[in-house]
Amino acid sequence: MDYLHRSQADLPASLWQTIDEAAVKAARDKLTGRRFLDLQGPFGPGLTSIEVGNDDYCRQPAEGEAGAVMGRAISVPMLRKSFRLSIRRVAGHLENGQPLDLKPAEDAAEAVADREEDFIYRGQPDRQLAGLLTQEGRIHIDGGDWSGVERALADVLAAVTKLDEAGYRGPYALALAPALYNGLFRLYPGTDIMQLEHLHRLCTRGIYKAAIEGGVLVDPRLGALIVGQDLRAGYISQDGVHYHLFLSESIVLRIDEPPAICTISARIRLDLGRGRARGEIVSGRRETVEEVVPSDSEESGQRS
Repeated sequence: MDYLHRSQADLPASLWQTIDEAAVKAARDKLTGRRFLDLQGPFGPGLTSIEVGNDDYCRQPAEGEAGAVMGRAISVPMLRKSFRLSIRRVAGHLENGQPLDLKPAEDAAEAVADREEDFIYRGQPDRQLAGLLTQEGRIHIDGGDWSGVERALADVLAAVTKLDEAGYRGPYALALAPALYNGLFRLYPGTDIMQLEHLHRLCTRGIYKAAIEGGVLVDPRLGALIVGQDLRAGYISQDGVHYHLFLSESIVLRIDEPPAICTISARIRLDLGRGRARGEIVSGRRETVEEVVPSDSEESGQRS
């Protein structure tokens, strides 16, 4: 089944391979969920839904009544983004060996990758798809202000302890909002050890910068990413000036054990200097408030 319609385009297989490789490389640079979650598939584009959980009676049958056993299924989203390539530039590449600019394909791949990340972390609640940050039954801790060098370790240790008490011994992976992740490049006072290096000893499955709010610590037993069709390019049409193409994939996060997830609410403050605004990064957003300049004694006491 030629669901990508490649046979309708007068383009060689080598070019399709080049486009696919450029798209995968661009997407890979933005994807984090695939780096620490178990991956199953690809099973093909025909995978439109998967069953989750165990079959069970939908309700307890009354005396003399037949019982009804049912399962639960979730949809497998198809992610798609169109783009265009110049017919003249493609011809120049194929006929004369000129370089072909594949930035339109790379931009489309990044858009698909962003949407995949959004599904993994936030899901699609109106379609009964949960993400790592929204799954019911997950563990949650209220973190503090990571401006203090020791607070990040304290919050992550608290999250690890919660998962450990729930029976999830790791290895753990940690995904953080950009501001929280970037703050880990500070050194512990009086040492040459970065916070990031220290936390890596605890989160041996990796620490990742993701476009999320706060942070999330997971044990790999939480579930798996199910892939129907992996990222590939297809053909739509051509108008004499451009080839109209698209990138698509189908993927869904199956969460089997919500208690293997621990979300962390945390924030970090950025001091921009005396007498200037102080920006507070809360869950990836920056809110600016006026800073009251402390006295020298107060200022020295605030620094750690």
